[in-house]
Amino acid sequence: MNDQRPVKRQPSLLERAADMFGIDAAKNAPTIDVSKLPPEPEKKPKKAGQADSAAIAAEPVAKQEILDPVSPAVEAAPTIDPAPKPSVSKEIARSEPAVVPQRQGVIDRDRLAANGMIVPGMPVTGISEEYRIVKRELIRNFSGSGNRPVLPRGHRVLIASANPGEGKTFSAVNLALSLATEADHDVLLIDADIAKPSVLGALGLEDGPGLMDALADARLPLGECLIQTDIPGLKVMPAGTQHMHDTELLASARTEALLARLEQGAPGRILILDSPPVLAASPAAVLAGHVGQLIMVVRADETLESSLRDAIGLMGGCPHIQLLLNGVKFSPGGRRFGTYYGQGGAS
Repeated sequence: MNDQRPVKRQPSLLERAADMFGIDAAKNAPTIDVSKLPPEPEKKPKKAGQADSAAIAAEPVAKQEILDPVSPAVEAAPTIDPAPKPSVSKEIARSEPAVVPQRQGVIDRDRLAANGMIVPGMPVTGISEEYRIVKRELIRNFSGSGNRPVLPRGHRVLIASANPGEGKTFSAVNLALSLATEADHDVLLIDADIAKPSVLGALGLEDGPGLMDALADARLPLGECLIQTDIPGLKVMPAGTQHMHDTELLASARTEALLARLEQGAPGRILILDSPPVLAASPAAVLAGHVGQLIMVVRADETLESSLRDAIGLMGGCPHIQLLLNGVKFSPGGRRFGTYYGQGGAS
């Protein structure tokens, strides 16, 4: 004997949720009682080859919910793009042009000559030939020429010394002047010796906002912190206003972002940073983490080996450290660069 009693259907997900969590405030009872659900509607038998119309209807609805940007289903369970595109901010950052210096300055060539430095536009001298050798080594390191591996961030060069008075600023300025004559590169010389800046004094340029001002105030236009010199390939960033938290600012991600911004739109740019003395000021060690090459200036007959070892030990943030001997009064091999250019007659 067939049982003709109606078969109760299973409650839907929404009905079960209403039964568990939905409360009628007036009756203090569930809004839906799943035990009193109506019976499952009788299904008519399908003919052979006939598809399930409910399944067909459900498929486009599901697709519409995924594609519809205002669908609640998208908000509840967003789909993941298997190949996400770069964010708009990153695309804008890549397309940003180079920072244009808002200040102009004329280099005091008489001052350079009085201090025994390279004088732009003057005949080749021994000092200019010495720094030609130094710059070629630096360029080989970051360009990968001469069968050398490309040095990451090698276009950022920090010039440091263990103690004051050993010639780091002298070397930083001369190296920047020499690099500025390169056809494929331009140079940005940054005075990072915040406590005792001396780059502007060596070049005879006027002081103004610089590195620390740009780090302390993100709203300050970066162009106001740069000086375009009368040498087309040389720009200068002063140290700026002294800050009681200079080490912390230089160690922050803000410094890395600033250096990256100074490089944007200028693929051949070389950054030369004049560091504070390593054993006299803490910022030197954190600056080493932002560059790919470090030149440690050693003063002949003055820099102690123990001081040099201590200084190099503090600069471990830079992967590539080289020594530059400064103040040598003679060469064991009798080398005298620059004399060849001053000689007349046949070569």
